[in-house]
Parts: sequence; C-alpha cells; structure tokens
Amino acid sequence: MRIQEYQSKRIFSHYGIPIPKGRVAINAIIADHIYEELKPDVVIKAQVLTSGRGKAGGIRLAKSAEQVEQITNDILGLTIKGMPVKKILVEEAVKIDQEYFIAIITDKDAGMPALMASKYGGMDIEDAVRENSSAIYTLPIDPLAGLLEFQVRSAALAVELPKQLWNDFADIVLALWKLYEENDADSVEINPLVISEGDKLIALDAKVNIDDNAIYRHPELTEYFDLEEEDRMEYQAKKYGLSYVKLDGDIGCMVNGAGLAMATLDLLSDQGGKPANFLDIGGGANSEKVSSGLKILMQDERVKVILINIFGGITRCDEVAKGLLSVFNNTTIELPVVIRLAGTNAVEGLEMLKNSGLIVVENIGEAARISVQLSTGSKK
Repeated sequence: MRIQEYQSKRIFSHYGIPIPKGRVAINAIIADHIYEELKPDVVIKAQVLTSGRGKAGGIRLAKSAEQVEQITNDILGLTIKGMPVKKILVEEAVKIDQEYFIAIITDKDAGMPALMASKYGGMDIEDAVRENSSAIYTLPIDPLAGLLEFQVRSAALAVELPKQLWNDFADIVLALWKLYEENDADSVEINPLVISEGDKLIALDAKVNIDDNAIYRHPELTEYFDLEEEDRMEYQAKKYGLSYVKLDGDIGCMVNGAGLAMATLDLLSDQGGKPANFLDIGGGANSEKVSSGLKILMQDERVKVILINIFGGITRCDEVAKGLLSVFNNTTIELPVVIRLAGTNAVEGLEMLKNSGLIVVENIGEAARISVQLSTGSKK
C-alpha cells in the first residue's frame, strides 16, 4: 500500500522525524489560508503516487498570495504520468545547504532489510546512480539484531555528513528503522534529507510503502488508503480477497492458483496474445469470489475477450459455474467469454453452463488459441 507524501509525513512526525510545517489543500482558497500561516515563502507540491513530480512542474515555489493561487490552479490541472493531481501540499519553504538520500528497503534478493544512503539527494539521485553505481551506500540489516548505531555512523561517514550532525542523523535514521519495523513496511524513504539553516536536518520529502500482506495487522493504517489514487480494479480485488495485477494487454484472465495463472499468461503470449491482467481467485474459491472476479474483468474497457481457466481441486467447478451464472443472469455481457473447466465437479459445472452462451473448451491450449483469435480478429 503506497501512501501519499502528506500522509507519510504525518507518520514521520509521529516518530519524531523533523519535517517542514504544512498542510494539504484541494483548492486555491484552502491553499491561500495555509499560505497566510506560513508566509512569506511556501512550496506547493502535487500529491500523486508517482515519481518525477518536480520535473513535471508539480513542485513550485510561491512568494505571494497571487502566486499561490496561480500555481495551485496550475498544479491541480496537471496529470503526472497518467495520474491527475487532486491534492496539493503547501509547506513552508526551507533553505537548502545540502541534500542527501536515505531509505530503508526490503532487499528481496538478500531476504533482509537494507539501509541505503547517498550524498546525491533530490531529483538528480537517479541520474547519479545511473552514472555511478557506487553513488548509493548499501548496508544489509540483520532482522534479528536490527539497525545498530555503528551502522548508522558508517552511513553518515559514507555520505560525508558533517560530524556535528551525526547525532541528529542517527536519531532520524533509527526512527526511520523503527517506523519500517513496527509498520511492516516494504520501504521508507527520505529524498531529500537536507541540511537547512542553523545546521538542522529536515526531511523535505517522505515515502512510506506498507506491505499489503500485513495491512490486516495495522487497521489504523487503512485511513491512509486513498481510493482516488488506487487503481479501481486493484482496490476491488483487495476488497474481495483476490490477487489482481494490471497488465497492458486486452485478454482478461481469471484463473485459480498462481502457478496456473502464470502458465495461462505464458500460453496466451506464445499464441501472440496480450493478457490484460493477472487475476487469481485462489484455491477453494466460492461462487461469490468468482462473480466478483468476473465483474472486475468486465469493468476493464481494454478487454476484448475474457478467458476463464479453472482446474478444480479444492475449488469446485459447479461453484465456479454458479458464480458465473449469477453474473450472466443479471448482466448483459457483450464480450466473448472462453472457459475451460476441469477437475472437481467439472461435469456438473459444464452441465450448468450448457445454455449460457459461453465458449466452452476442454483443452487450455485450445482455449488460449481461441481467445487470441477473438482478441485480434484473426480467423486462423
């Protein structure tokens, strides 16, 4: 679960990580009120769950009420990497003497957390890493021992931080570790962490990404879930306990079991087709999950054909048929639907679907071929 910057900063503040004063706004009137509290200079930042806001014109400095109104309206009219800007963060402007990059991530290859630090913070961090892979200092963190103070000092030394700031730096990084650990985060990031006036370290930006699989342990974090920023179909899949990943094709896929789902996507690709999604209804799926999965696929305007591939083990094929019929009997489906049912109660399930209008195929290879033909208009 990705969290907006203003929400991430709220969490930062709870852990004692210094951040600029500021509040979120949805229009120029609210932005002007915030400006009156923070003037003379403020920074107005687009709140979207993507990188590259600065280069897209989503982060700008305002020095007057007139500029606040103009810049707010300009930024709220932006679409950054396909995401419309609906909220802005208005913050006090901070004088920057030096920028750094700090993050704690889950290193899936190493199977443990890692501390990352660089003296090249801000918008240019990606270019710096691209030109010099050693621009980021990376240190594995033993999950049992946790992040230790000597490791934080090593990071401070690696990024050439002035020695008089080492204690403040340690407080921030150890607080970042505590945040990461206590909230089951995938990653937490400050970019940039800046030295400001009076030799103060301040987190100018904040990113917190929580492991979706751990959300049930942190119900207090659900308030940060922003439906407007989340893909509609991904949100609905989470709601019904389905595994959904949006892809860039036009064949909607619903399968039970991750392995079977991946094999189905491979078969479509081998036939020259392009899957629109990965949708796993899971083992033991009941009719409600099946109908919910089908409704999600039907919402995708890109989809030209739906392929359903079910191999019944714990999942009963008659339950799958029941779920499909509950949708077909109440909704007009204009898309062709190809289905392959095999395994537990397959005979019963196929009998139920006999007059449903679905394209029933026994072999998954054949089902994939027909689905690709229907999506491309080929007659082969």
